[in-house]
Amino acid sequence: MSKEFAIGSKVRVVALPPYVKTADPMPMLRPPDVINLGEEGIVLDRRPGGYWGIRFTRGAFLLDSQYIESTDIPSESDQGDNNSNQEL
Repeated sequence: MSKEFAIGSKVRVVALPPYVKTADPMPMLRPPDVINLGEEGIVLDRRPGGYWGIRFTRGAFLLDSQYIESTDIPSESDQGDNNSNQEL
């Protein structure tokens, strides 16, 4: 059973696949070093076959849910940012 992620939520790469597929209309295979272990991205959409379209700094790629985890738990730096936004 694959994990579910909300569109627009942040996710983190927990393992690198043998290759990554671009999320372009005509997908291409890329070496796994276009993303880094621990890199965070934003979920763009859900694709058939358990894949998620995710925007990273070097582009949008399709990853299986086994390679990513949610980062919904805010870190201390995120909490500081949220507090400063609430004061405005």
